[in-house]
Formats: sequence, C-alpha cells, structure tokens
Amino acid sequence: MAKMNRRSFLASASALLASQSLRGLSPMQANQTGAKPVGKADHSLRIEPCTLEIGKGVTIKTTSYNGQVPGPLLRLRQGVPVTIDVTNSSSLPEIAHWHGLTTDPINDGAMEEGSPMIPVGGTLRYTLTPNPAGTRWYHTHAGAFDNLAAGTYSGQFGFLLVDGKEQPAHYDQEVNLAIHHWEPSFVPMVETMRSESANMPLTSGSDVGYRYATMNAHMLGHGEPLRVKQGQRVLLRLLNASATENVLLALPGHQFKVIAMDGNPVPNPKSVEVLSLAVAERVDAVVEMNAPGIWVLGSTLEKSRQMGLGIVVEYAGKTGAPIWKDPTPVEWDYSQFAGGESAQPAPAPEDTFTLTFRDIGAKKGSNFDVWTINNKSWPEIEPLSVQAGKRYRMILRNGSGDQHPIHMHRHSFEVVRIGDKSMSGLMKDVINIMPLDTVAVDFVANNPGDTLMHCHQQLHMDYGFMWLLKYSS
Repeated sequence: MAKMNRRSFLASASALLASQSLRGLSPMQANQTGAKPVGKADHSLRIEPCTLEIGKGVTIKTTSYNGQVPGPLLRLRQGVPVTIDVTNSSSLPEIAHWHGLTTDPINDGAMEEGSPMIPVGGTLRYTLTPNPAGTRWYHTHAGAFDNLAAGTYSGQFGFLLVDGKEQPAHYDQEVNLAIHHWEPSFVPMVETMRSESANMPLTSGSDVGYRYATMNAHMLGHGEPLRVKQGQRVLLRLLNASATENVLLALPGHQFKVIAMDGNPVPNPKSVEVLSLAVAERVDAVVEMNAPGIWVLGSTLEKSRQMGLGIVVEYAGKTGAPIWKDPTPVEWDYSQFAGGESAQPAPAPEDTFTLTFRDIGAKKGSNFDVWTINNKSWPEIEPLSVQAGKRYRMILRNGSGDQHPIHMHRHSFEVVRIGDKSMSGLMKDVINIMPLDTVAVDFVANNPGDTLMHCHQQLHMDYGFMWLLKYSS
C-alpha cells in the first residue's frame, strides 16, 4: 500500500466527498457540496483574512473568524441544541473543531473522524448539543505542514463557553484571555533537554520559533489594561491557543485559585503562584485582587514577555509603570488538583493500551521530524478497538525529548498516574507529557463513533502524531 501523509489524505478525502452524489448524504455533508443551509443558524462564523495591529507599528496578516482575534465568544447553554454556520472566505479548504464537546464525529470537526472539509467559498452548518458545561473553545483542525500561515499558526480560534445550571464560583468580574504566538519561522531543532541524557534521542529536523506573542489581540503594554478594583474576585479563563508553545504564567503579588482545568471542575481547588498551560489547555482560576498597584500578568520567561506575552493589570486609582517580579521556581504538578489521599482510587480498567511516542528524525528530502506511535505513523497506525460502555486505560509513554500535549476528541479522560504518582478524579481532555515520562489516563467509551487522539502541537500532528479509537459493533 502506498504511504500517505495527512496532506495527501486530506486531498483524497476531499476528492471522495466531491464525487459523491447528494443522495444519502447527511444535511451537513450535503452543505459541504455547495447547497445552502436551510433557515438561519443560531450563530454564524466567517473564516476570512484580517490584519491585526498587535502593538505599536506591529501588524499581523492572518486568517480569523469574523475578522477578529480571538473569534466571537460563543456562549451556549448546556444541553440546548444549536446550529452554527461556518463560511469559508479564505483561500484554502478549512474545517472548524469544537474542542471539548461530546458531539458526534461528523459535527466534531476533524476530517480523520469523517467530518467534511469546508471548500473555498462554501458554507457548512454544524449542529451541536453543548455538553459538558465549562470552558471549551473552537479552532481550525486543518493541516499546515510547511505553511506557517495555516492551521493553528493562524488566528482561527475563539472561546466557547457552555453554561450549566451552577456557577463555577463566586466572582465579580469574568475575563477571557487567549494566548497566541505570531510570525512563526522554521529554525534548527534546539537540542537542550536532549543533550542532558544519553538515553534521550536526538532529532535532526526543524522546530518553530516566533517573533511576537499576545494575550487576546495585543502584546504586553498595548491595548487596554485589565482594570480591577481592590477586593474584587476575578474569574480568569485562560486558554493556550498557540500552535506549538507551552507557557508558564504568573501575576506578582497574587495567587491563582484553580477551580477548573479544560473546563472540568477540579476535585481539589488550590491556590498557586504559577500556572502551566500546554498547547490547547484551559485553566479557570479565581484571583482575589488584594495587592493594589500596576502589575504584569504574563510569562515567567523574560524573553517571552519581551515578545509580548502578557497584559497589564491596573487597580483603580493607581498609576505608574507596570511591575514584574519573578515567582519562586516550582515544578508543575497536576496531582495537587486531583483527589486527596482520602479520595477513592480510580476503578480498575477493563482493558489497557500501551502507546509509546518517538520521533525518528527527518525523512530524506524533508526538514521535519516524523513522529511514531508504537513505531508507526498516521495514517498507518492501526486504530484501537473499543466497546461501548467499557472503561479503558491508556498508558502513554513519551520516548522523546519533547513535551507532548495529548488531546482526546469527543471524550474527557481521568488522569490516574503520572510517573510513579497515582491520583484520581482529575478530568481533562488535554494532558501534557514531559520528556521521557509516562502518564496513564482512563476513559469510558460512552460516545460511539470514530475518536481522534493526537499531540496538539501542530508540527507533531502534521507529521504522524495521531491515532484513532474505533467503536466495535
């Protein structure tokens, strides 16, 4: 069988869809061929070029939703069906993924699950029943490969908040902040952590570097500050919408009380000085504004703040230059937000899969490393077969020197072990796996249909780091 990468798979899938007649297609698939959706949708998004002024004299040309970055806030009610029309006014076929929702495969927005692409000039109607409640988001799921203007390198992302019956916490002000990196370029792979261990494989390909970074649409010091009053409780919804960059954040003089991760309430809300957000992760945190002044909420790395990764927090009645103070270094530990020692351990799984991730270097004629899962790359890796209703454990082994934010579509999973540390109760849809570490996650196969899992770093996903779970009949 001839080998096929994600780009050729996309082209073949698009050709197949285009060749099908309208008879027998779902309404959504029929729309993909050019038929106009019937009636007005509840929400409409347009994928279109835009120019952003992210800083003084700094403009970015990108692709966005409705000409803005982040895209329009979609605030939906849990369990109440909605329709969303997405029109593609860009120059490339596109697709929109509703990250964190338990939707069906066709409406999920991943072509690997069977979701159709949106042709140039076409409109596609997605039908969603928003579940679960919490901080979700939407973004493109198109491949980019060597086009650093496409995929998640672009400005195609936005918050999707699903309101449930209960408020997540008492707060006075709600602020949504999305992190993104701009003007990417390919650079030689930096062999930092890899050089620290003889057991850590070296890579020969290219990595991605960036020139600028923003919170929402502006670099640090540009745009409006986050204005607060002493004594306020501010709910921060933080999203890492970068294509490839994990981040650490701090707000000097303040603590983040983490109440939810990836939109799911944590069993043990806890206050921390530093937040870690891998690519695609979300954190909901309440900050008590009890240190009047002018501060910088931003990256703990000076270089990243110089690139723009931060926002000024301004207390009412205070003036002066924004202040930054380095936080105490600390290792990020997911387990601190999981159930405590008295919590019930995770139930035993009915079956276990072990998956080992490695890069095998760049193939001849390419500048980019290929990623393997149990020694095979997408789409050659065999799907994992699951049965509805059963509980499964995936043992995820990182055999490389990179961090990998692993995302599961259409389901949430329970983190049950990181390294030698067991835990329970922490539900997520993205887990960041550190170099040469092993993480175990459990999920219940309760949403039948093809389910994609992948590293959320665009460069890794494009070059083989994906696999499917298929429900058996």
